[in-house]
Amino acid sequence: MIRDRGRIKWTSMMLPEHVKLLRDWAKEDTYDQRREIDEQKLESMNDIISEAMEFGKSVTITHYRHNNYELVIGNIHFWDDINQKLHIVDRFEEIHRIHISAIADVRFTM
Repeated sequence: MIRDRGRIKWTSMMLPEHVKLLRDWAKEDTYDQRREIDEQKLESMNDIISEAMEFGKSVTITHYRHNNYELVIGNIHFWDDINQKLHIVDRFEEIHRIHISAIADVRFTM
């Protein structure tokens, strides 16, 4: 049975720049691709956001940030029309500013 060191054997013959590029390339495989949202979903999300702002309901917002999808659970504080961002206050009283184009899904929190 041959027992070699696998990839470690070849890294000593590679330039550090190449090793870094290979590691970055492997890291990019874990990134999520941004999904397109259809008109019907946009209309539904708009209705949920409007109702949550009017009645102070808690929402769960999925948004795209740093090549991955993240969840924010909280109340919508207000809509910044100039910057096109939602200001959301979570249960730890932290303010999240989410650009409207980064939002992938909005649901009411039970």
